[in-house]
Amino acid sequence: MEAHTEAEPVTEEETEEEPKFAPGETIHDVATVAGMYQNWFLDYASYVILERAVPAIEDGLKPVQRRILHAMKEMDDGRFNKVANVIGQTMQYHPHGDASIGDAMVNLGQKDLLIETQGNWGDIRTGDGAAAPRYIEARLSKFALDVVFNPDITDWQMSYDGRKREPTTLPVKFPLLLAQGVEGIAVGLSTKIMPHNFRELCKASIDVLRGREIQLFPDFPTGGLCDVTNYNGGLRGAKIRLRATIEKADKTMLVIRDIPYGTTTTALMESIVKASEANKIKIKKVVDNTAADVEIQVHLPTGVSPDLTMDALYAFTDCEISISPNTCVIIEEKPRFVGVEDMLRLSTQKTVRLLERELEIRQDELWEKWHNASLEKIFIENRIYRKIEECETWQDILDTIDRGLSKFVRIEGQKAKADDQRIVLRRPITEDDLTRLTEIRIKRISKYDGFKADEYIQRLEAELAEVADNLAHLTRYAIAYFENLLKKYGAGRERKTQLRTFDVVTAQKVAVANQKLYVNYQDGFVGYGLKKDESAVTVCDCSDLDDIIAIRRDGTFTVFKIAEKTFVGKDILHVGVYNKNDDRLVYNMVYQDGPSGVAYAKRFLVTGITRDKVYDLTKGGKNSKVLYLTANPNSESELVGVQLTDKAPARVKQFDFDFAELAIKGKGSMGNIVTKQPIKKITQKSLGDSTLGGREVFFDAVVGRLNTAGHGRYLGTFDTDNTVLVVYKDGSYELKAPDPSLHFDVPNIVLLRKLEPDTVLSAVYVEGDTKVHYVKRFKIETSTLEKRFIFISETKGSKLLAATAFPEPQVEVKLQRDKKADKETEKIGLHEFIDVKGWKAMGNKLNYFKIHSVALLTDEGPEPERRQVAKKKGPATIPRPVAPEAPAPLPELTGPVEVTSEDVERAQAVLRRPKAQLGLF
Repeated sequence: MEAHTEAEPVTEEETEEEPKFAPGETIHDVATVAGMYQNWFLDYASYVILERAVPAIEDGLKPVQRRILHAMKEMDDGRFNKVANVIGQTMQYHPHGDASIGDAMVNLGQKDLLIETQGNWGDIRTGDGAAAPRYIEARLSKFALDVVFNPDITDWQMSYDGRKREPTTLPVKFPLLLAQGVEGIAVGLSTKIMPHNFRELCKASIDVLRGREIQLFPDFPTGGLCDVTNYNGGLRGAKIRLRATIEKADKTMLVIRDIPYGTTTTALMESIVKASEANKIKIKKVVDNTAADVEIQVHLPTGVSPDLTMDALYAFTDCEISISPNTCVIIEEKPRFVGVEDMLRLSTQKTVRLLERELEIRQDELWEKWHNASLEKIFIENRIYRKIEECETWQDILDTIDRGLSKFVRIEGQKAKADDQRIVLRRPITEDDLTRLTEIRIKRISKYDGFKADEYIQRLEAELAEVADNLAHLTRYAIAYFENLLKKYGAGRERKTQLRTFDVVTAQKVAVANQKLYVNYQDGFVGYGLKKDESAVTVCDCSDLDDIIAIRRDGTFTVFKIAEKTFVGKDILHVGVYNKNDDRLVYNMVYQDGPSGVAYAKRFLVTGITRDKVYDLTKGGKNSKVLYLTANPNSESELVGVQLTDKAPARVKQFDFDFAELAIKGKGSMGNIVTKQPIKKITQKSLGDSTLGGREVFFDAVVGRLNTAGHGRYLGTFDTDNTVLVVYKDGSYELKAPDPSLHFDVPNIVLLRKLEPDTVLSAVYVEGDTKVHYVKRFKIETSTLEKRFIFISETKGSKLLAATAFPEPQVEVKLQRDKKADKETEKIGLHEFIDVKGWKAMGNKLNYFKIHSVALLTDEGPEPERRQVAKKKGPATIPRPVAPEAPAPLPELTGPVEVTSEDVERAQAVLRRPKAQLGLF
């Protein structure tokens, strides 16, 4: 439907009067907004990207940082300047106010590379801000003066108001951007470049110049631990994980020594308190003792595991964070995304070009000095200055000097005469050269020393030869430049962040059991909110992150997320916490198939499930029901007694059934037939051993954890009473349970292995007071877990040199037999040197005049043998009697066989018995 409207005629009264202007007045041209927004937005976005947020690849600085350094260079006189004065000086170049300049300057100062600070500049670890600019001072560091500035090779531009000249980019001869890191948010893009280690950058630049492959990883001023598995050169999509360094002070206290980059001690403590209030972790209190070093004490209640709490801190607090780098820089006036390795290559190439330009400028300066010194020497020694006494005009003076010099010099490229001894100049003599000679004072001429002049010229020529050699071998010169930086400024700049590979801490595993699981068997409800329900019973402790499994009498089960109250159906048989990674929890079940009435037995694991989906453990027939069900945490077998109903036709109404005879299969298996007769009840007679055997335990030294997934070194098969022996560098040992949740301090561990009854520990140590070396061998006599026992001397300065569990250990000793003797090497078998003694014994002395070093020639001990056949899901077995030897074959019967009527009746009775009663099950 279309609507047609006619325009109404406009009356004269409604017509607007045209504005009237005084003579000489004009109206501005009217511009429409259409198109203006688009242009202005693009201009603004480009301005923010290029002039505010993203650093340039040439010097790695944002404009505000570059202007601060330029202003400080202009003010530099070797002394500290008030930051307020530096801000005022910078405002001549930066049009965005003092606040942005002050914040940027504090950020530069806290990185401790370009600016030397004095006063309270804040603390990136605690989040404390700097004092007011009028109270703090700064000056350029020696590194900045050496590396950042050189006006001769700097490109300049006019400042925003046209009054001053500022550098377009600074000639930085170092990968400054990678050393400091940067973060900026522009319009439509952002950049986040991680800081890297100073020494590693210098070494990597040297490797680039030598044509080697490089790989760079972040290093943060706050220290801590870093997993760079997915760093990918810092490109988009990369991710790094950062963790605080947490130590176990004792069983009731954890100490946080380093914090992740980007957090503060205050924020970290707040996240811990928040997690505690949410019942995700159990702590008593948190104390911040941070001073020169970070120290946050986390006090634990009695009975709380410090290892589990450590994992919980990583899972629920800022003790672990992740950062997504995004290396975006300005290259040729455009933002570009490049990896840190490529960025370093570009920076190294730029540094080589800058060094070449500096050498060329220096070469020109030296040639100019040599040129002037040579002309001055000729002018004075040949007394050309006397010939200008008779000259009347200035031009005559210049011509006279020029004619006098021409007898002794020639320009490079001019044809030489026979036996020409004239000095070759690189450029023609100019009027400025002649004028400079006329300005030499008589006093200087009278004291002129020809020998010193020759020495000066020789020094210039030697330096010229050195510069020419450096230009000819520019790569070698650049390598020496970076080596000098490393030597001059690399002290005290060692890596602070430890590179590790983290295991994934699952929240469900470390969540505190802050709830109790209840079940109402009568009404079919499960949850942690049934405490006031009179019909509900407590099942176990759980957390609000757990999954719950509920198995019903009809043989169906469901796995669901725990909630306050959930209806799962009536006739519940079993409710428990479900762990999808638990491959040791085995269910033993007997069920009756509805249609056939046959009873089946099965052993199964519950893995690979979907939440809230109903699964059937029976054959799926109507009226099927579970007769017997147990959950066995360590795959224990059972011996049960089966009692048939009174109406069963079988003669034997009771018999035993051993679950150890069944293989452990999946949840969908049918099972084996127990009997075809109706069953009255099944009762447990005895609980068997674990049919999967002991757990195979491995030690992953990368993450410092035990595991059963096959990662790392194989330690052996661990049963309930087996322990792990750990020997530390401080001369102590400790026994630990093979718990995968334990953290091991790998850098301080000498030996870690399964403790066997026949394990003998051999050790070499030096006693602190006497500096005497001892050898001792002993067996582990203690059985207390989680307690260190020191087996070397406890005097200050005592040190463990070697420790091994090898049966026949050997060491190589570098020694001197007396003061004047030469050093020699001797191999000693420790098992022959000393017998096995108690662990508290001092041991036997190594009686040599001086021992320089002790090196262990054997490894830490024999590797345990792995089981040939894994019993993880194979058939369970029980001890069986050895079959007797087969009897000798009976003689073959050749005559007729007599069968009586009694034999026939007995056979027929056996055939009439049900198969389940024939002793086969």
